[in-house]
Amino acid sequence: MKFHYCPETDSPYIDLADRPSAESVEVSPGVVLYHDADGAVVGLDTDQASKRLSLSRLDIDSLPVRTVAVT
Repeated sequence: MKFHYCPETDSPYIDLADRPSAESVEVSPGVVLYHDADGAVVGLDTDQASKRLSLSRLDIDSLPVRTVAVT
């Protein structure tokens, strides 16, 4: 899983899988889910996120993997 941020559109993008998307669906205004060819969700995008979310902090809780901080 990877988190990306695009400042031009104020959009955090979450890569949920390392597969290309084949389809996108806007599930609410500015929130888009990306699906692969089999219909599985592979990504999530939120346009103008700072108007909808708090981007000042990211908490990761109880993931069964090693985390790496990038500075």
